[in-house]
Amino acid sequence: MRILHASFLVSNLEASRRFYGDLLGLKADPGRPDLGFPGIWYDLEPGQQIHLLQLPDSDSGRIAPEHAGRDRHVALSVPNLEALSARLLDAKIQFSLSRSGRRALFCRDPDGNALEFVES
Repeated sequence: MRILHASFLVSNLEASRRFYGDLLGLKADPGRPDLGFPGIWYDLEPGQQIHLLQLPDSDSGRIAPEHAGRDRHVALSVPNLEALSARLLDAKIQFSLSRSGRRALFCRDPDGNALEFVES
């Protein structure tokens, strides 16, 4: 078994597009059907995607842990952690390094969804 996609609720699709598309460099899947609400699907490895869904947040008011590694999150592999760190710093996006000593960092998207990036 493998993960086919992970979905995140977002409140501002344009801000999320800037984060996932422009900053992280993910490519949008033009084949996303009209599902009756705004969204973007981003391709990762063949057969794997991140789905952004602009819908009301059912977790509104939830207090998330400060360290994203202690929150529900998706881990993505990256070839160069320093390059990603530099892009996040330039964009003024806070992140923290893995507390396990692994070459990994954690950050949050514009809606507070937690992401882990592990150097592969």
